[in-house]
Amino acid sequence: MLLSDFQFELPTDLIAQHPLADRAAARMLVMNRATGACELRSFHVFPEFVRPGDCLVLNDTKVIPARLLGHRAPSGGRVELLLIEERTPGIWAAMIRPGRRLHPGDEVLLDGLPGVTAVIGEKLPDGLAEVRFPTPDVLGLLDRAGSIPLPPYIEREADDADRADYQTIYAARPGAVAAPTAGLHFTPGVMAAVEARGAEFARVTLHVGPGTFRPVKVERIEEHVMHDEAYELSEDAAARINAAKARGGRVLAVGTTSVRVLETCADPDQPGRVRAGCGRTRIFLRPPHGPQVTDALLTNFHLPGSTLLMLVSSFSSTDRVLTAYRLAVQNRLRFFSYGDCMLLV
Repeated sequence: MLLSDFQFELPTDLIAQHPLADRAAARMLVMNRATGACELRSFHVFPEFVRPGDCLVLNDTKVIPARLLGHRAPSGGRVELLLIEERTPGIWAAMIRPGRRLHPGDEVLLDGLPGVTAVIGEKLPDGLAEVRFPTPDVLGLLDRAGSIPLPPYIEREADDADRADYQTIYAARPGAVAAPTAGLHFTPGVMAAVEARGAEFARVTLHVGPGTFRPVKVERIEEHVMHDEAYELSEDAAARINAAKARGGRVLAVGTTSVRVLETCADPDQPGRVRAGCGRTRIFLRPPHGPQVTDALLTNFHLPGSTLLMLVSSFSSTDRVLTAYRLAVQNRLRFFSYGDCMLLV
């Protein structure tokens, strides 16, 4: 398929810059995977679409306040570090600005952390570099002085409210630099209502990296090289998912990141089942190949031409999904991380 097959017109004023005060007040476009039929509802009624015996799969990754500011010693030039992933205790892979002016051995004095100096290490692939800190407790430094790395299409600086707003209520395992945004709509009340319907939750982990925003630059999409992300599907989660399948329930993925874990862990010997596992995934889900494990998907609205839109299209057809997106634009639904959502059933 071609990149041009996944384009649509998106008015920039529909890109949500702030979250709603009530997470569950988002509008929800519900689409039938088989027919493309759509209806517009509120996320408050999401539990009505859950059936007894279903298993909802949540990504419990936690966004870290990964953005640090500082200045170069001794020149005083401004430096921004976006920490991506821990390599060994005290050493992280990072995006650095201005990357070309900083070299191995250069020191960065960090704002808000008196006496703490970071040292630039070796260059890494994909424009990253190692950064060495004087303590293995880098997450502690981030909690004190870091800020949430909002996506590039949110055209404002992160504020204190984003530390809570850009985090699911069930986030538990620090490591992501972007939120699994479909989960941002859940409240304790919605989760309790889902369980009252006779469904259960399974938690997986996929630490969302900056590659999720990487544009596709090739016209033949099968030539695109996917970014890799760390994931884990525990024995407990695999048992819950497989039990749901065995009793005739559906597996409903909350977010594309949960889908990536489920489909990475699809059991080749038992269609529709999963195997526990962990590692790194580069899975690229796109039409015409549909999901093997996931039966339904809750997701936010995605960028034109993005791998996330391609993943969503694999649940139905590109034409049906783009028709639904045009309906979302016509009804002025809010797009991207802090926006409204779509349920494919």
